[in-house]
Amino acid sequence: MAHGIGIIGLGVMGDRMLNTMNAHGEHRVVAAWDPSAGAMARLRGRYPAIQPAASAEALIADPEVRCVYIASPPASHLDHAGLAFAAHKAVFTEKPLAIDLSAATAVTERVERENLAAAINFPFASAPAVRVIVEALEVGELGPIERVEISTAFAKWPRDWQAPASSWLALRKQGGFTREVMSHFLFLTRRALGPIEIERAHAEYPLDGRTAETALSATLRAGGVPVTLAGSVGTTAVIDENSWIAYGEKGALRLHNWYSLSRRQGEGAWEHVDFGPGTDRERSYMAQLDSLTMMLDGKPHPLATFREGLEVQTVVERLLASE
Repeated sequence: MAHGIGIIGLGVMGDRMLNTMNAHGEHRVVAAWDPSAGAMARLRGRYPAIQPAASAEALIADPEVRCVYIASPPASHLDHAGLAFAAHKAVFTEKPLAIDLSAATAVTERVERENLAAAINFPFASAPAVRVIVEALEVGELGPIERVEISTAFAKWPRDWQAPASSWLALRKQGGFTREVMSHFLFLTRRALGPIEIERAHAEYPLDGRTAETALSATLRAGGVPVTLAGSVGTTAVIDENSWIAYGEKGALRLHNWYSLSRRQGEGAWEHVDFGPGTDRERSYMAQLDSLTMMLDGKPHPLATFREGLEVQTVVERLLASE
């Protein structure tokens, strides 16, 4: 039987998750809410079978809602999560947990203390490409890992498709590409290699004191492995480009364009890893929902824990404070 899902926030991520869940089959979106009247009108027009909730509280109280997916702006994540926990509902939330690290720490400790069903939507947790990376590192396929390089670049920030959320994505308080994009690659680094330590970092901001970062560079260590990180806005003509590359004595693995994987032996040519029919992105999204099914069924799952999310958020906020 499909799990009943309630969605809070019908922006880009909420809408994307709604569509993916409809295609997945093991999750049924039964209710949704957004403070925007326009978003709710679009919901009624496209999905008349989904109950448009009167409020976040009403959605969480709906007896058909088994799990609350939170896709609202970061400052509201913990309020919604707290209401869901009080109603004994599972929580699947976008990152970061909060805009305040002490609040994020408190909710993480509560989740662990009370053994609550809760996870963060870092899709790399389930992506086929990342599974290959983690397994390859575990068996020593690349030999000793010499270094990891992470890079992201954007034509502009926020990206065009994020324009409806620019009121917060463009600003330093909740937004910026480090929180929104770089955090995914830091999560991968933490899961694949181990705890992250910052050796040096420098973030650049506009002079207005409000707008999010335009560049970030850093040297880190993860599980003892040197990691370099670089991100910038206005340095590419494409919407965005990204890569995560692990170099070892015997070869290298490259995650690029989010979910595509290439590998090489020694100094040979890069070879694309084919995961079968469908796009790499589609397979990764479906795998993430497979993992959500496992969590809701009470089974072991690879979804990102609140503890992992807190560790990533802590690194992100320290990077952003390194002006």
